[in-house]
Amino acid sequence: MNASADARTLGEFLKARRAELDPRACGLPGTGARRVAGLRREEVALLAAISVDYYTRLEQGRVRASAAVLDTLSRALRLDEDQQSYLYEVAGRSDDRPRRTRRPTQRIRPAMRRLLSQLTETPALVLGRHLDVLAWNPAAVALYTDFAAIPADRRNYLRLMFTDPAVRALHREWAHDARDAVAAVRRESGADPDDPALTRLIGDLTLRDADFSAWWAEHRVSNATYGTKRYRHPLVGDLTLDCDTWAASDDSGQRLMVLTAEAGSPSHDALRILTAWSADRSGARPPAARTV
Repeated sequence: MNASADARTLGEFLKARRAELDPRACGLPGTGARRVAGLRREEVALLAAISVDYYTRLEQGRVRASAAVLDTLSRALRLDEDQQSYLYEVAGRSDDRPRRTRRPTQRIRPAMRRLLSQLTETPALVLGRHLDVLAWNPAAVALYTDFAAIPADRRNYLRLMFTDPAVRALHREWAHDARDAVAAVRRESGADPDDPALTRLIGDLTLRDADFSAWWAEHRVSNATYGTKRYRHPLVGDLTLDCDTWAASDDSGQRLMVLTAEAGSPSHDALRILTAWSADRSGARPPAARTV
């Protein structure tokens, strides 16, 4: 192929691929009827963090894409291995294609699992990379939500803060807590900004929520390991809980997050009522801690 034919083929491939994608599967809001199937140019550009004008010229064969742009487009368009190879080939960048090492599946460490199973009267979660929720105890379900009912690839603390109305309403100081969660993921992203899972998470939330988009753009970072969270639970009312996190000693990035209240305080009494209610719903004995 000559250069113009390659550019035309690249544009046709990009248009065909975005036409195959379900906007909702990409985390995009379902907004009425669409004149074209799949994703719009504007949506691909946003997911790939490039300008709409640049992406338009790329589809029209009027600009040659860099290897970095092809890399981010591969993730935005959710290309498989063969599709990525083809993309780089028709773009004339096959020699520049990045060789990624597949990230291992996040699995909860045995010590974390043991700790979680022993915490029966206080909510606790095991969080992985980018605040993925890897495991939880019954008290956490009673406080937050039924994590088991959420698809594993959507089971993320940051995502829930912005997209789950019940979790959002639970936080009396939602803006403060949500900004802290954004800052924690922003801090973590510095170690691997090209992680495909992180790219999808940020792209989805940027399209869904204007507050997230603004706070992510602030580049505020935080590695806080303790603080206070204030909740308003539909069953037991207001709770003020101390939130502490402990990091695993290895490089897994896993953290145990525990929410506690001073013994004898109204919040402590409310937690006891909540955990007792949870145990009654599932039988006399509280269920074991759940993991992915």
